[in-house]
Amino acid sequence: MKASFDFSGRKVLVTGGTSGIGAATAVAFRRAGATVVACGLTDQEIAAARVRSDFEGIELHQLDVTDRAAVDALVGSLGSLDAVVNSAGLIRREAEHDPDVFAHVMDVNVNGGMRVSAAARPLLAKSRGAIVFIGSVMSFFGGPRQPAYSASKGAVRNLTMSLAAAYAADGIRVNAVAPGWVITELSRGARENPERNAMIMARTPIGRWADPAEIADPILFLCSDAARYMTGTVMAVDGGYMSVG
Repeated sequence: MKASFDFSGRKVLVTGGTSGIGAATAVAFRRAGATVVACGLTDQEIAAARVRSDFEGIELHQLDVTDRAAVDALVGSLGSLDAVVNSAGLIRREAEHDPDVFAHVMDVNVNGGMRVSAAARPLLAKSRGAIVFIGSVMSFFGGPRQPAYSASKGAVRNLTMSLAAAYAADGIRVNAVAPGWVITELSRGARENPERNAMIMARTPIGRWADPAEIADPILFLCSDAARYMTGTVMAVDGGYMSVG
């Protein structure tokens, strides 16, 4: 079953849009009629996305969200913009106990989204558009193996609420999704670890990992007119994971 949205005539920017949740979101917006600009960190990521059949019609750009000048230049070149999905992110697990690694993860996952949102604000104000951040179930609890990832997703939760309040006067809505356990490259380690996988599934009432497209649909909803009275919301899309104590 697929959700149905119409974004014809609208332009959407998806950072981290060449893989995982970001790629699924870019494809979903394109299929819904939007003009889509998807960004990846490296030329290799862009090249890999370019040969995907489902990326036909999607404009691809290399972008490092830690580079403010690059962010400002790309967003400034777009001319118009109706929605931004801040999906660029990374996780380094045990390495995040190193302060330098911790700082880098925070810079990508939190500051990167802030840079993109600030750059996009004037264009989104003209269209009365929307921003969606990608949080996590770890926006709500800690992770001993990934302190930076967990801290960054907690910060994303509060940044979402803060920008929702700050940007409301411009007619811009700011929300987030908090995915649970999704089949992406970032989650490969947990999925392929039998003990870890069993623990996750035991706490997930739906009893399976999510496909990235199942996160993309709620993102489209939050950017659509159906969510026109929603801002500052962090929507759990987790198969019931957080409903279990």
